[in-house]
Amino acid sequence: LLVYMAHFAPNNTIVPPFDVPGVRLVIGGNFIDTFNPPVLRDGQVLLSFDDIKAHIDPYIWFDEALQKITVTTKDRVIRMKTGSLEALVNEKPMELKFPAVEEEGALYLPIDFLRDFYKITVRYEPVNDVVIVDFKNQRAATAYPNDARTVVRKGMSIREPIVKKFEGFGEKKLTVPATIENSLLVFEEFEEWYKVRAYDGTLGYVKKEEVTLSDMEIIVEEPKEEEPPLLSQGKINLVWDMTYSKHNIELNRDTTPGIDVISPTWFEIVDREGTIKNRATPSYMEYAHANGWQVWALFSNNFNDIEGTSLILNNSDKRQEIIRNILAYAALYKLDGINLDFENIYKKDRDAYTQFVREFYPLAKEQGLYVSVDVTVPDGSDNWSKCYDRKALAESVDYVCLMTYDQHWASSPKAGSTAELTWVEENLNKTLREVPAEKLLLGIPLYTRLWTTFTEDGQVKLQSKALNITSAWKEIEDNEAVVAWNEVSGQYQANFEKDGKSYQLWVEDADSV
Repeated sequence: LLVYMAHFAPNNTIVPPFDVPGVRLVIGGNFIDTFNPPVLRDGQVLLSFDDIKAHIDPYIWFDEALQKITVTTKDRVIRMKTGSLEALVNEKPMELKFPAVEEEGALYLPIDFLRDFYKITVRYEPVNDVVIVDFKNQRAATAYPNDARTVVRKGMSIREPIVKKFEGFGEKKLTVPATIENSLLVFEEFEEWYKVRAYDGTLGYVKKEEVTLSDMEIIVEEPKEEEPPLLSQGKINLVWDMTYSKHNIELNRDTTPGIDVISPTWFEIVDREGTIKNRATPSYMEYAHANGWQVWALFSNNFNDIEGTSLILNNSDKRQEIIRNILAYAALYKLDGINLDFENIYKKDRDAYTQFVREFYPLAKEQGLYVSVDVTVPDGSDNWSKCYDRKALAESVDYVCLMTYDQHWASSPKAGSTAELTWVEENLNKTLREVPAEKLLLGIPLYTRLWTTFTEDGQVKLQSKALNITSAWKEIEDNEAVVAWNEVSGQYQANFEKDGKSYQLWVEDADSV
């Protein structure tokens, strides 16, 4: 009987709530076991860059070469330099009470300055030497001890030691006042236990029967953010207009109805310093607006210089200067939006490109611009497909333009469609796993390739030539090609022989679109 009673008797040993020395960090209902604990300086709480990145903001960016930190939110770009008391918030100066500093080899940031941007609360509790961070609008139930016999234990068993007791009024009275100091935030529910955090930062478990649960509460009330309105609740028709030469496609609302947005290829980075080539003209803007179109000017990197793109994306100063310049052009020409078309990027620079877009978006929105970004289909090559974090980009812009082409490219070893229906559907479904449907624009190639198969020096060779749709149908007509509807590609397929060579075409038209 004594053995039985000892086995089931509760453990009344009281132990400290934390096993590690120094200032502790608790975020929500979790103790953060960190190599770089919080630092307290002149009434300021400093958190390490690594802990902020791991637990608060995965997109915070540190340019080690320039010693610059960049924080981006939906509507703010915050830039800081280590050791400096001046920060920039959306390019406007702001004085810091304490700078970002290096402590014992780790970078630390003044979290009080950032808490409003991150929508967090930060509190230091000297009782347990703990910094407590909560996310605003985080929902948690509040519980209060039933009486002074309520205890918080280290684990979910009465055999676990006690980490917190509640004192009543006087020696014999068990009543515990329902004050904030005696409250418990409930973060998780189990069969017989709650996982809780006490006001003093103590973490542990309490028996359900030992507490009374109040209504669900929001830790800090914040007004709900509204997403900026999209251009349209229905379909959007955007047309890219290649303005590299003066022979542009002639478009107007009478002969080419249904266009909502036109995106001329106006701005392009031409060197490793980030110099931007400008092809814009005020007359084009006047013509577009007279036709009722918005103008989202296309802004591209140098597709042929992947190393140059890498140098720019990984340099905070160059990113900032490029963004300033492109937004100055946007203001000068009264643009409605910017279409970002960065291609041929190292896979290792995937996050750097996302960072560039995240820094661009809040400043563009301040100017009332729509921001769209072009991405290729998933699962392609490292530099042309896997270089995009489509989910993160979709969270950072208004629209994502999916370039569902080229399935068979200029130097493809096999002749085929630029974008056959089954291939488009497959890649569209993959993309929709990462990009919300209401933000996704489907790219349709209004061009095709004339494939030529011939024998030379005993070897079978394949060549291709790009044609617009009008030229493609003229080629078919001139050569009296055999045309048949291809159910798999969802296009007309044409074949003809000429001068000992075989020709093939997969053609878009109203039916295929």
